[in-house]
Amino acid sequence: MASFQRSTMFCLFLMITIFITFGSVLAGAAYAPTGSTVYRPSPWTLAHATFYGDESASSTMGGACGYGNLMTNGYGTNTAALSSTMFNNGYACGQCYQIRCVQSPWCSKGIATVTATNLCPPNWSEDSNNGGWCNPPRTHFDMAKPAFMQIAQWKAGIVPVMYRRVPCVRQGGLRFSFQGNGYWLLVYVMNVGGAGDIQSMWVKGTKTAWISMSHNWGASYQAFATLGGQALSFRLTSYTTKQTITAYNVAPANWNIGLTYQANVNFH
Repeated sequence: MASFQRSTMFCLFLMITIFITFGSVLAGAAYAPTGSTVYRPSPWTLAHATFYGDESASSTMGGACGYGNLMTNGYGTNTAALSSTMFNNGYACGQCYQIRCVQSPWCSKGIATVTATNLCPPNWSEDSNNGGWCNPPRTHFDMAKPAFMQIAQWKAGIVPVMYRRVPCVRQGGLRFSFQGNGYWLLVYVMNVGGAGDIQSMWVKGTKTAWISMSHNWGASYQAFATLGGQALSFRLTSYTTKQTITAYNVAPANWNIGLTYQANVNFH
């Protein structure tokens, strides 16, 4: 009889233990926080590279992405213009690439890490294999000369390269440069970490709901709304990772056109 009672109690204890453990697992699954998306490097792929401008890279300032002065805005001279196949109507702006020269006597052993800041447009007056290097469907980098000289001698002109997407390592949070007027806000998004790119964006004033912004061109997004006198928050989704982050109260209520405001959040 005692043996039967001990067996019954042991079975009951085992069932309770299993129930508690299983319940804890379910609770953990239900309430576990979703970790932030971290962009990982892509495989190496074959392409070609040329350069434009001189050693000062002054001719690379500005560009189709709208980053303005690349030196003051943190991009430096390690930049590249992408062929339209890669540029993707501006959605590739801000993406980061590692590039190394291959299969050429002009190659050096260096690897350049560059940010996409410009478009290399097609040149239909030239053959795609003889001058029309950025004609679709070619995958091509037209690099700032200082960046090109990290991977090959400039006398080469054009070299075959291997490239891969890599995470963009940025200091500090996202930066938002304001243009427009009282009824139209145009925002250039800079210093984007992680995959480096933006797919969609929203703005919210202290007196409004979230307003969807349309893609203007390059790294710029626009909202046709009256937002003056309100602190502004932004919500952004990465083009590559689809991660969405929110930057609250980026610009104070007395924000102004022509100024740049920095958030305390970024992609990784």
